[in-house]
Amino acid sequence: MSLSILRQAVAALAVTLLGCERREAPGGAGAAAPPRIVTPAGIAMVLVPAGTFVRGDAGGEDDEKPPRAVALAPFYLDATEVSQRSFEAVMGRNPSLHRGPDFPVERVSWLTAIRYCNMRSRKEGRTPCYDEATLACDFAADGYRLPTEAEWEYACRAGTSTPYACGSDIEKLARYAWFKDNASGGTHPVGQKEPNRWGMYDMHGNVAEWCNDFYGERAYEAEATADPRGPETGDERVLRGGHWKSAPPGLRSSARGSEPPGFADVCFGYETYGFRCARTGR
Repeated sequence: MSLSILRQAVAALAVTLLGCERREAPGGAGAAAPPRIVTPAGIAMVLVPAGTFVRGDAGGEDDEKPPRAVALAPFYLDATEVSQRSFEAVMGRNPSLHRGPDFPVERVSWLTAIRYCNMRSRKEGRTPCYDEATLACDFAADGYRLPTEAEWEYACRAGTSTPYACGSDIEKLARYAWFKDNASGGTHPVGQKEPNRWGMYDMHGNVAEWCNDFYGERAYEAEATADPRGPETGDERVLRGGHWKSAPPGLRSSARGSEPPGFADVCFGYETYGFRCARTGR
């Protein structure tokens, strides 16, 4: 068992005994890491601070342009991808191909991910964010939701402007990510690699992570510069972070992907799609 998983297990036991959400010491690299909380289910979340960053990459793919400075309000984000243990505790099933309680849940569609968010909210007595009939997200609700694409990139970068949160050196990437060069044909337990500066694990690689936004190839040209939430309509939803099959360019902080929201429900595959939850800051 990795040290990070052991810490989370201890935190989960403490929260179970106390029956409430609690704060814990920051994770990640020293003073740069923001505070964390542990939810009643024992899931660590990082309180991502408000701030401004430049999203996108002038030297990247066309859909990463133009780079734009955007400002974000504070929000909480899971420190790790949702594990199979956490998913099964909420949903009562495990769709994953690569099985293990501490492995990230995968073969999850966007629609399944938002249902998990709502169920996790209800289990804690919080107001669900999603209307499952219209798929609209109520950002004012106190429940769980998927991060916006801008929130995801801001959290992944953790104050950096380099291609990866660990810098520009691809050789260094293996210390932070499971990807094509080192994954050996599958996912790995969450939290085994080094975290970024803000204490979040596996933001690069392992599984690609669903975001709340509709995908738009030229979305950056028209979006708001404060708390952007993506296009109002679309056929696909955004995926971020790359996955265990990705080559290094697909793991860049600015790299974008997308799929139809129900795509991962199709049989035979899509063991590269997972997610982590966000919550609006209070």
